[in-house]
Amino acid sequence: MRQLLSSGSLRWLGADLVSQETELITFRVGQYLPSLIAVLTDICQARTSSHEPCQLALLVTVRRADVEVHTELAGLRGRARLKDDRGLETADEGWAAAAAGYEEVHHVASPMVQSDDPDEVIVPARDGTLRVLRAARDAGVRRVVLTSSFAAVGYSPKPGAEYTEADWTDPDTPGLPPYPRSKAIAERTAWDFIEREGGDTELVVVNPTFILGPTLTTQARSSLQLTKAMLDGTMPVVRRQRFGVADVRDVADLHIRAMAAPEAAGQRYLALADGPTISFLQMAQILRERLGPLAERVPTEEATGPEPPRLIIHNDRAKQELGWRPRPAETTIVETAESLRDLGLLEKR
Repeated sequence: MRQLLSSGSLRWLGADLVSQETELITFRVGQYLPSLIAVLTDICQARTSSHEPCQLALLVTVRRADVEVHTELAGLRGRARLKDDRGLETADEGWAAAAAGYEEVHHVASPMVQSDDPDEVIVPARDGTLRVLRAARDAGVRRVVLTSSFAAVGYSPKPGAEYTEADWTDPDTPGLPPYPRSKAIAERTAWDFIEREGGDTELVVVNPTFILGPTLTTQARSSLQLTKAMLDGTMPVVRRQRFGVADVRDVADLHIRAMAAPEAAGQRYLALADGPTISFLQMAQILRERLGPLAERVPTEEATGPEPPRLIIHNDRAKQELGWRPRPAETTIVETAESLRDLGLLEKR
């Protein structure tokens, strides 16, 4: 089974970069993309006959050239072929050739950009998703598994604050930041496309909460910046907020399960650890209790303000339908911190 992984949606690497070999082609497009891809390839290979290499290729589109990619993806060498996209522009051309010959597509990232212009975030997320889906349909791809986000599910107020896959973030929610708005719009666009123009191509969506877990990158960005700030002591107090924890390795596992299970077609799957959602203060307490001196600078107080409302997020569908078993949130939090230490990303004591 030939699988194509697509990520980013901002620049086109060129059809010639996606070979008909069993290689993975990748660039850094966020903190956890290399980890996600590494686990996807490991799981895929584990579920494939040892006499038949896992047929995975990665099509990555990025906003700008990343000179750090070779060191950040060192853990993938031997199964990854790395190329630079310098000078390439966003375009519709090339997608058809890239998707040709593949039966399955994982679209695993969209841009996380800080900008005062919402269109800089929303347009590439939406249009990039459409490019992938059109190319998949035209190539006769059986199924696309899309990484969306809890941001597309539960960022609009709801009485009781209890969320399942049936819930949707309203993009017109007052005060909604561009990033969660982009996730809601991109996912809605994906479902609308599949319903109206998708042909025989199926869609499955994975909606992770706050992603943590061991990283392969040599810089802390995204969710790791917060963990690093806690451990370095540069965050004197934590903000008042509740959230679910999703381990990057479990998100990759859910992607593979969602691709394989016939009953997953047309479904959304929330991805997060079992148990109640946690606060950043509880996360800090876990670090202090489990990591001793490494966590001696972790904050012990929350910012002033009202108590955050309760937040209940259900992950039953993925467990019941796909047999998915996420790691405990505490395990993920601790192993996130340990990976920062092991990669030398924490401030020297």
